[in-house]
Amino acid sequence: MNWRRFDLTDLKRNLQYERRRIEVTYSKTFINLFKWVIISLIIGVIVGFTGTAFHISIEKATEIREKYPFIIWFLPFGGIFIVWFYKIMKLEHDKGTNMVLMTVRQNSGMSLRNMICIFVGSTVTHLFGGSSGREGAALQIGGSIAYQFGKIINLDEYDLRIITMCGMSAGFSSLFGTPAAASFFAMEVISIGILHYSAIVPCIVSAVTAFGISSQFGIKAVSWLIEIPDITVISILKTAVIALLCGALSYIFCIIMKDTGLLYKHFIKNKYLKIIIAGFAVALLTFITGTTDYNGTGMKVISRVFENQAGYEVFILKIIFTALTLSAGFKGGEIVPVFFTGAAFGSALSGITGLPCSLCAGIGLVSLFCGVTNCPITSMFLSIELFGSEGIIYFAVACAVSYMTSGYEGLYSEQKILYSKFQPKFIDKKIGR
Repeated sequence: MNWRRFDLTDLKRNLQYERRRIEVTYSKTFINLFKWVIISLIIGVIVGFTGTAFHISIEKATEIREKYPFIIWFLPFGGIFIVWFYKIMKLEHDKGTNMVLMTVRQNSGMSLRNMICIFVGSTVTHLFGGSSGREGAALQIGGSIAYQFGKIINLDEYDLRIITMCGMSAGFSSLFGTPAAASFFAMEVISIGILHYSAIVPCIVSAVTAFGISSQFGIKAVSWLIEIPDITVISILKTAVIALLCGALSYIFCIIMKDTGLLYKHFIKNKYLKIIIAGFAVALLTFITGTTDYNGTGMKVISRVFENQAGYEVFILKIIFTALTLSAGFKGGEIVPVFFTGAAFGSALSGITGLPCSLCAGIGLVSLFCGVTNCPITSMFLSIELFGSEGIIYFAVACAVSYMTSGYEGLYSEQKILYSKFQPKFIDKKIGR
């Protein structure tokens, strides 16, 4: 029998090679880890302070409007100022939150003018009573600051994309107090079907840092108490039905937002005239309804529908107010109006399902968010941070059903669906196409 001779020289050479390979691999890993921890901390601090200032600005504007309700009639003048301000800042064709998505995917870039304009425009919108949120502004503020910082320190094309996601996470987290959801939202929202795991450390570090800073200024994390019943087949089926309806509602919400903008564009070419008409329409609707519940973010109304069953007109009116406001050129974001609409819709369904009102409102909020953003992982993290982990089974079912039934529509036209919602198939299509 022939035996292969055991060569100690070859073994020693192989071991030396493996040792060098491991040393090189881990040295690169630790250098990258150290680099991104430092960069993310800096972005978290800068965006954390800026996001905190933005949050305070929105809150103060809301306080003034609530103290002097007649100011809503000046919304058209606020709109004129926003159009003029964007014009002098040379951002007449600003794409809003879509610009952040394009920066991550195509490295198209953002300037600090984006941050200044959305900060001012959103504050003016909330001051005069436009129906708007603040997360779109947070993403733009964080993204533009982070991108410009990346340019200053000479990051390459790919690192610029990561640092932009880093800024998005910090901005979202500083306003909502949901660092886990903020981190995964930045990684998930760009291209549906994949997660940009290369950004996981930067996003989490910056989000937690920004959250810590905003907390020091007394900004409390958004959360609501909900009643969680025992899990049964019937309660899960009822949850699935609510989520299915929210999936359909998310499709309708996105279509209304898009088509309202197209109608404005078709019938009213002049930007000043468009925003004036929209401002008067919102002010008139406020007068007709006899309430300011649908102006601004509506956070107080969201809290209310968790405690008492909402009427069906509540979510319908919020959609109308939001479409009239944002599609005309007022600034802010769509996500808080989505929270409002989803929570009110779920709360209204509690009378039919027999589930606790607070649980239905929570399911509606998370399901509609999942449907309009196409971000099921983010939505599950969001449910935990908003409501605790006890009801995760209900929310996991809701997110899964809503994601599948919401179709290929979404809030952001530059969002890409890379993989089919129904098959493990690469489709690479933009939202709504």
